[in-house]
Amino acid sequence: MRKLQNILVTGGAGFIGSNFIRNLLGEKDFEGRVINLDKLTYAGNLENLKDVEKNHGGKRYFFVRADICDSDAVNRVFREHDIDTVVHFAAESHVDRSIHGPAEFIKTNFMGTFILLEAARSCWQGKEGAHFHHISTDEVYGSLGETGYFFENTPYDPRSPYSASKASSDHLVNAYCHTYNLSVTISNCSNNYGPYQFPEKLIPLMISNIREEKNLPVYGDGRNIRDWLHVDDHNSAVWAILTKGKSGETYNIGGENEWENIKLVHVLCEKMAGFLGKEKEYYKKLISYVKDRAGHDRRYAINCDKIKKELGWKQSYDFNSGLDMTIKWYLENAVWIANVKSGEYQKWMEKNYGTRA
Repeated sequence: MRKLQNILVTGGAGFIGSNFIRNLLGEKDFEGRVINLDKLTYAGNLENLKDVEKNHGGKRYFFVRADICDSDAVNRVFREHDIDTVVHFAAESHVDRSIHGPAEFIKTNFMGTFILLEAARSCWQGKEGAHFHHISTDEVYGSLGETGYFFENTPYDPRSPYSASKASSDHLVNAYCHTYNLSVTISNCSNNYGPYQFPEKLIPLMISNIREEKNLPVYGDGRNIRDWLHVDDHNSAVWAILTKGKSGETYNIGGENEWENIKLVHVLCEKMAGFLGKEKEYYKKLISYVKDRAGHDRRYAINCDKIKKELGWKQSYDFNSGLDMTIKWYLENAVWIANVKSGEYQKWMEKNYGTRA
């Protein structure tokens, strides 16, 4: 089992990263320090970590505002904090945005990963136990038909600028393992849900729009299928990989929980009606079908037998109760939603869609 001391978490102010940091600092087997490096783009929000800053700031938790594409800043963080572990979440991750503006995705997701790998290679010469874990996505595998699953050895077939940029960075991480003997692992996860997710993604977007009685836009015929994974289950899997995963290996992390988009939207409408005291069918009138996303993958489904068998991980959330907890969190944190939907995100929405979120 790896002994982790000074963990650099990139993108730690984002959805998955902030939840990871919170869980990590509560992990009984970790007594080290966490250094959160985040550029604070529209989806990075330090409000996500106010409790962490209050309880651990300056002691076990440190925040550095920097761009992973800034090699001087990245190398400085490695040296000043004696980094021995990297958990690389930082990425541009929204498919729609990648279609409208792919350049930023190539820069951040590929070049940013390259700069981190170079810093690790330079600073870890002769350092025992140092390790680089790269967070990726099931989207690199392409699209499935009605049957079958993505396995760790499924050939890559990315279909969007986003997934292509992540596939490229995955290959680069593997190359550094084989060429420079850098200790690395990669995880490819399915769609995450849970607290602190930016409300451009399906579940928080629908919760927010239902609450405000706005249109609920559903792409195409709504029958695209995604596998849903609670963010805490994702992060517990990452911890298992960090501590027990074998260098050079890839591990798929899935919820084993497939839903057609339209069926999930129906469930959200019904659950929200219950929470807000409306008739069960009340919010379904807000559903509107919109032009399908360019290159929209039909189905994702992950086989995660490997991580279960080799590392002893398993999911702890069932989707029904996990969804209830998630809805409740967003309903109780309306101020957080309003704050994160202001500023740069609103400007982007207005520029590309002529509307406010």
